[in-house]
Amino acid sequence: MVSLKVKSVYLILLTFKAFNFSTSSQMKPFQFKQFTIQQDKTAMKVGTDGVLLGAWANLDFYPSSILDIGAGTGLIALMMAQRSNAETIDAIELNDAAYEQTVENFENSDWADRLFCYHASLQEFTDEIEDKYDFIISNPPFYTSTYKELSEERAMARHSESLTYSDLLESTSKLLSEKGNCAFIIPFEEAENFIKIAEENKLYPNRITSVKGAINTAVKRSLLQFSFAKTETILRELTLELSRHNYTEEYKNLVQDFYLKL
Repeated sequence: MVSLKVKSVYLILLTFKAFNFSTSSQMKPFQFKQFTIQQDKTAMKVGTDGVLLGAWANLDFYPSSILDIGAGTGLIALMMAQRSNAETIDAIELNDAAYEQTVENFENSDWADRLFCYHASLQEFTDEIEDKYDFIISNPPFYTSTYKELSEERAMARHSESLTYSDLLESTSKLLSEKGNCAFIIPFEEAENFIKIAEENKLYPNRITSVKGAINTAVKRSLLQFSFAKTETILRELTLELSRHNYTEEYKNLVQDFYLKL
């Protein structure tokens, strides 16, 4: 297996990965069908949000280069490696522990020769890197009402002030190739503002999927895919469960290539 190279640029901004609908203190590895996520070093565990985004993102235009902003454990970048033949799959992670965890998971995968993690803030990375990416993907930090119930590190992992949507989308616009796409998962109530900021950066929504945990619950997440091209937006709704642990066929079909059991 080819060893993953390690690069570092100066650290200037504290930002962490977003967490999931529901959190878990479980420290054991998470086994997917084609790779394993070690998650003992970082507060950013495997969660539904990351898996949803990695499975939902449209890669039908065959990107040759992919960037994951805020790697966490490296989950989404590994999903991109499984789903695509992209020669370059880079990730950015500033948090020391999460960076180390990502590098470990990259090195232990079957795609170590295509995966690369930068230890950097997004702002510093954007200033230093001249390359453009065909696809950019991110499960960005966000703040929730559960803040006081979380440990300090996990709370910081979810706090959007550490990486604003404006910073995220401005950098994405600079790093994205002319015909590239970018995809995100964010809280549903923030989608309208997120889209507005994206359009200020000349990024226009091509796909929007609203995600509900169960049939009779409110929409919790928005899956969003953008490009520089103005097209008719494809609107969809996805429900995860019919009842507790009884998953919808649409959700199972979406993630079946990844989960061992569902």
